[in-house]
Amino acid sequence: MTRVLLVKMSSLGDVVHALPAVTDAAGHGVRFDWVVEEAFAEIPAQHPGVSEVIPIAWRRWRRRLVRDRAQLSAFVHGLRDRRYDLVLDAQGLIKSALVTALARAPRRAGFDRGSARESLGALFYSQGLSVPRAQHAIDRQRQLFAMALGYPPPAADAQVDYGLATATATATATATAAGNTCLLLHGTTWASKHWPEPFWIALARRARGAGLEVLLPWGNGAERQRAEAIAAASGAAVLPRVSLGALMSTLARAALVVGVDSGPAHLAAALGVPGVVLYGATSGRLTGCRGGGIANLEAQFPCAPCLRGTCTYRGPAQRWDGHVVAPACYATLPPEQVWQCAEELMRAHRVLPV
Repeated sequence: MTRVLLVKMSSLGDVVHALPAVTDAAGHGVRFDWVVEEAFAEIPAQHPGVSEVIPIAWRRWRRRLVRDRAQLSAFVHGLRDRRYDLVLDAQGLIKSALVTALARAPRRAGFDRGSARESLGALFYSQGLSVPRAQHAIDRQRQLFAMALGYPPPAADAQVDYGLATATATATATATAAGNTCLLLHGTTWASKHWPEPFWIALARRARGAGLEVLLPWGNGAERQRAEAIAAASGAAVLPRVSLGALMSTLARAALVVGVDSGPAHLAAALGVPGVVLYGATSGRLTGCRGGGIANLEAQFPCAPCLRGTCTYRGPAQRWDGHVVAPACYATLPPEQVWQCAEELMRAHRVLPV
């Protein structure tokens, strides 16, 4: 059996994108240990092809290297104590390449200089692999793994299996009343990716009117304030702050998820939950959610997708129900359109009557 150390540290969406490639490789007799940011360690731990998860706390350590130097040293020594047949950097950044260089293996592979997100990272590999950029991140991961491990890459239309069936089945088995919860995943990183708060309120009201219990998760102070404002205006419920594993269980039991471009939305797609994911500044073509129950809706606006963290639109104000829509591109994705798509998904999955 081939033993591989996989280096795919962050973000949550990137970690989810690598899961189907791990499933592919596991079918060819490969077992993985996985170096991943400590905040996301619960996700690869659910995959049957992963033997051991090795948490790294680089996001925390880089802010206080002197204070946490003992932890960093322990991580390095623990990594150096292991032996692998291959170390595979599936992230393509300098930080992931440095971790790859520390591990012990006769081969170190990753994206070549023309394929990596940070080309200097390729200097740390014994084998740089050319993977075309103009394709979805999941397809790039599957091709990278296949080339590094010597098996045929899957066909472009091959089924995507995230390897989380056990987690999904466990959550489903403990669910009550066939699931009647709707999770609104309102949190994300860039300001330009946030769907307007009045839209969330209108959508929550529609979902509650259809008999769904609407839940609002959050991960930081700003998200909690937004969740509380949406809840106060719509009757939705704000969840307590939970671990990623607990959020995963809640997602797996949901009847519906609606979210913006974010890690939890990708996780919902991996769990096979019916959901609508909204894209304004970003595009679903290269990094969008993939799953049997997922519909990706993209803003149809002259400057979308801009791929900018901050909206720079300076044209005429876009309005909905008396509100100025910001970012403006989301005026083409109003709540009534999103709810119509959500209803169609739920009917297709027998959550609502046909």
